[in-house]
Amino acid sequence: MVDDHLYRPEALDPFHGETTAEEAPFENALRPGALTDFIGQERVVQNLRLAIAAAQGRGEPPDHILFSGPPGLGKTSLSRILAKELDSRLHATSGPALERPKDLVGLLTHIERGDVLFIDEIHRIPTVVEEYLYSAMEDYSVDITLDTGPHARLITLPVKPFTLVGATTREGLLSAPFRARFGLFERLDPYPVADLVRILQRAAKLLNLVIEDDAAELLAQRSRGTPRVAGRFLRRGRDWVQVQGLPAMNLEAAATTLERLGIDAHGLEEMDRRMLRCLAAQAGGPVAIKTMAAVVGETEDTLQDVYEPHLLRSGYIQKTARGRVLTPAGAKVIGAELPHPTSREGAGGNLFS
Repeated sequence: MVDDHLYRPEALDPFHGETTAEEAPFENALRPGALTDFIGQERVVQNLRLAIAAAQGRGEPPDHILFSGPPGLGKTSLSRILAKELDSRLHATSGPALERPKDLVGLLTHIERGDVLFIDEIHRIPTVVEEYLYSAMEDYSVDITLDTGPHARLITLPVKPFTLVGATTREGLLSAPFRARFGLFERLDPYPVADLVRILQRAAKLLNLVIEDDAAELLAQRSRGTPRVAGRFLRRGRDWVQVQGLPAMNLEAAATTLERLGIDAHGLEEMDRRMLRCLAAQAGGPVAIKTMAAVVGETEDTLQDVYEPHLLRSGYIQKTARGRVLTPAGAKVIGAELPHPTSREGAGGNLFS
C-alpha cells in the first residue's frame, strides 16, 4: 500500500523529468512489482535481496538506503518493490513537499514498525527539516520544541523503527552528515540496449501490443539508456499503430514514431541540438551554463540534470573549469565545423589559462 498524500512530483521535460500527472497511471501500470520482475541493474538488485533477507532474519527493518542516478532509471520502482518485499507500507513524499518540520513530523507519526518512507529528490529537503531527520534515522525519535523563550519546552516524540529510502539525481548536494546516516548506497547507471529491449518487450505485453524485435531494438537505441524514455516512446508508437490499424509495431512504425517526436539517429532531441548549436556558435566554447541556459531558453538545473548527462556520456560535450566545450563528435552530429585549435585560442583564450 502506498501513502503518497504529500507526494507532488514536478512535471519537467516530457521525456526525461518526473512523471507528469497524465503519464503516471500508464507508468505505474508498467512498473515491475517484484525484484524477480526488475530487469537490469543486477548488482543493485542482488544487494537489495541480501539486505532484505538479512533484515528479515534479524526481525528488524533494513538499513536506510540512498538511490542515486539520472531520472527514469528505476529509483521509485525499487522503493515500491522494497516495501512489497518487506510486506510493509510505503509512505511516499518528495523533498520540496517537506517545506517545514511539521510536514515531516506529521508524516513520521503515521509510520508503523517496518514501514518504508520514500523521499524523492531528497537533496532538496530544507536544512531545518533535514536536521529533524537525523534523530529520526538514528534514534527513532524527534525532538519538538514548544513555545519560545524561557517557557520553551522540549518534547521527545518516539518514532517506530522504519527504513528511509532516499532518491536523488544530484548526490553531491547532500550534506556529509546526512549522507553518512544511510547504510546502503546504490547508484543506478544507464541501461544497455539489450536490457532496454527486454523492458520494452515486457511493457508491450502489458499493453497488449505486438512489437517486432527490430522495432524494439531501434527504440532502445534511441532511449538514452533510460527505461522511462523507452516506455514513452513505446506508448507513442502504440498510438501510431492503433491509428494506422497496423497488426504490430514494425521497424517502419518505430522509425516514424521517433521522427514525429523529433528524435534523430543519435537519440538527440531539439533541446540537445540547441545546446550543441549554442556551443558551435561560440567557436566550440567554453560557454558557462548560465549563458547556455539563457540562449536555449531553459533553466540551469534542467540542463544539468536532464540533458547534459547524455551529451557528456556520448562524448558530444566536455565540462571544463570555464564552461562547456563542444567536442569534434558533437560538432559532427549537428553538421558544424570547429575552428582550428590555434584559432580557438585566439578567439576565446586558452582553455587551461
